[in-house]
Amino acid sequence: MTAALPEWLPGQLRHAYDNAPAVRRILDDASVAPDDVRSVDDLVRIPVTTKDRLLELQHADPPFGGFLAVPAAELRHVFVSPGPLFDPQGHDELGLGFQRAFRAAGIGPGDIVLNTWSYHLVPAGLVMDEALNDVGATVVPGGVGNSETQAELIRTLGVTVVLASTQFFITLAEALTNKGHRLPDDWQVRVAFLGGEFGDWMAKRRRLEQQYGLTTSSAYATGDVGLIGYECSAQEGYHVGDNLLVQICDPVSGAPLPDGERGEVVVTTSNRTYPLVRFGTGDVSYVLPPCSCGDPAMRLAPLQGRVGQAVKAKEIFIYPRQAEETGLRLAGVDRAQVVISRNGSRDHVLLRLETSDGGTAPDLAQQASETFLALARMRPDEVRVEAPGGISADEPLVVDRRQP
Repeated sequence: MTAALPEWLPGQLRHAYDNAPAVRRILDDASVAPDDVRSVDDLVRIPVTTKDRLLELQHADPPFGGFLAVPAAELRHVFVSPGPLFDPQGHDELGLGFQRAFRAAGIGPGDIVLNTWSYHLVPAGLVMDEALNDVGATVVPGGVGNSETQAELIRTLGVTVVLASTQFFITLAEALTNKGHRLPDDWQVRVAFLGGEFGDWMAKRRRLEQQYGLTTSSAYATGDVGLIGYECSAQEGYHVGDNLLVQICDPVSGAPLPDGERGEVVVTTSNRTYPLVRFGTGDVSYVLPPCSCGDPAMRLAPLQGRVGQAVKAKEIFIYPRQAEETGLRLAGVDRAQVVISRNGSRDHVLLRLETSDGGTAPDLAQQASETFLALARMRPDEVRVEAPGGISADEPLVVDRRQP
């Protein structure tokens, strides 16, 4: 389905061109003036800005790479995602659009929601909290960790909705069953709003629904853009809101692809604070036929994987730059590599270190673990120190060995 040019786009392009220096440079380099864009075909003349390129621009021109289009004093929040990437939130971006996803999932007044997403630096926890309050729900700000405590809160407070990664939701449920509680009889949870996974995630959700007597729902969002798509109860896939223009594009040329063909999700936003034009999310999807619910909006298939260099593990994107900087910060380490594999239903993150003599300083593994945690906001499951030549020079710095 080829998207029509939204009514808001001409004014948004002019605003971005006039107020965000990075957008002005991108359009000028492409010899495109805002008034030249009169159709989606015209928009394609503007090159895709990849997530890796956005990271480079922010590092070269901190903190926002020239994409901020309002005075910094007018911001509501500044979030920090792994990379690090800085994601500004304006006062008109309450909840970053998650209200649509929660309403579609039937979450609202009368619900008590345990929100287990992180409230620390990254946007997930806080923006979901904002959106939940906006739709009338009561929020228990659980955050990350303390699974035993959070599991008990589900029963004690009569929680009806749990927001979590799929694996952490399973951890909470198993913590209760391991204590002798019978689910679903011993809790009131009716909706699990889950973070996505690749592979057989939809089949896993169906199993969870049957096992725990609830419905599952999800959304597609990024820290840079906010909510991109949300589910309805009729069919699988994500409805795209009218506040975005989404294209599925060839990850090399940036050209839009026919409906049904897999490519990179490229987004142009109506966000006046942080206007991103033809932003390449790095996610792979394709356009689905219109939904049986009757909503004519574009619908995206569940994510198929990633393009580019970043690899997602445990709900966090790991960049080659983070592996490289880990090695550079550790004395005696010549090269570092991150290898992601699957251990049952869990992601396993191995940090390999190649040292000049193959020896192991007494605290090298601990130092490496702490360094990687600081850079990537994730502690590796395993650190392995290897002799010279252990990591081939032509191997990528981040390797994904999980089977689809």
